Amino acid sequence: MSEIVLTGRGLVGGVAEAEALVTRHAISGWGGVEPRTGRIIESRHELVGQSFAGKVLVFPGAKGSSGWSGMFHMARLVGSAPAAMVFTVMNTKIALGVVVSHVPAVTDLDGDPFEVIRTGDRVRVDGDRGTIIVTRADTYRRDPEPSRGHGWAAEQEQDTDGRRCAGPGPGEHG
Repeated sequence: MSEIVLTGRGLVGGVAEAEALVTRHAISGWGGVEPRTGRIIESRHELVGQSFAGKVLVFPGAKGSSGWSGMFHMARLVGSAPAAMVFTVMNTKIALGVVVSHVPAVTDLDGDPFEVIRTGDRVRVDGDRGTIIVTRADTYRRDPEPSRGHGWAAEQEQDTDGRRCAGPGPGEHG
């Protein structure tokens, strides 16, 4: 499998690997996200109706009010937060949002993530090292049941909150 590696600045430590959900549009937290499901509900957003729950969310950053971090914190509490976040524009909303979400987050990359990562690609985000490893969706075996919403069939475990994940389990080091 060919992999693409991007290096940047890790903001929240940890490692997560999941399918990517990519948008070139900033996301509004208050009024733009339904935290119980992780669905984008902003009516004019290109991802309206799609859920970021358990996925690597690749997006420019946060927009709107200071309620952004509250919506993503609530999503974490109910188990519908992204597995990780990759973003390009730093502001106070995204800075607080990634911290309260407790998910690996990387920014300031040495390449344009919107040119490299596509929705459906498998992405490993290492917030400790500030690295992202991208495996193109067309280079790994597709899930035979795409309606399940996972999109890839690597060896995976169930996390304690029910999200699919790959890599070390709780308390393990990779």
